[in-house]
Amino acid sequence: MAQTIRVLVADDHAVVRAGLRELLDEEPDIQVVGEARNGREALDLALGQRPDVVVMGVSMPILCGIETTRHIRSAAPEVRVLALTAHDEDPYIDALFRAGASDYLLKTAPELDLRRAVRATVAGQSVIDPLVATRLLARLTGPAPQRDALSEREREVLRLAASGRTNKQIGATLHLSDRTVQNHLANIYAKLGVASRTEAVTVGLQRSLITLDPAA
Repeated sequence: MAQTIRVLVADDHAVVRAGLRELLDEEPDIQVVGEARNGREALDLALGQRPDVVVMGVSMPILCGIETTRHIRSAAPEVRVLALTAHDEDPYIDALFRAGASDYLLKTAPELDLRRAVRATVAGQSVIDPLVATRLLARLTGPAPQRDALSEREREVLRLAASGRTNKQIGATLHLSDRTVQNHLANIYAKLGVASRTEAVTVGLQRSLITLDPAA
């Protein structure tokens, strides 16, 4: 009998998590061993449970899917990450693969594709959504793309992050919720093609997108 594939589902929407659990648990060779509603829970469960695959959402609170993927792959390289997201923009694709994701599926993918992707991931194969694969091929054969510019609000968030402020402190300064700050950081990581706050600050400084505040 084939070994059961152990899967952790990470998404900030309860309905999505429930749907993924139901879909995957229907398969006799797949078992959902946990659910995470934010990046911190996903990281803790991944390191504690050591699943074979983490089905990872991107826009999650506390830690976004990009940074969570980087932490998981660094601490537990045997755990593979299958990104399942609504984002098909190039910066998100770049950032997730740079963070260590093995696979990239869009949430519009057929149910059968997700089941196949989980099995292929465990077998060491990389699965990329056809739409994403088309975009990657076009970029490989075309001129080098230009990175998206940060919005003024994203620059403000990155400047405050560079000064060492936490998400709560950034939110208090800009009158934003923790969730909104985390979403801004996820967008920044995606646009800059990085997978952590430190990398984002470094790239932001290198590209003169931000400057350090001497008074910080």
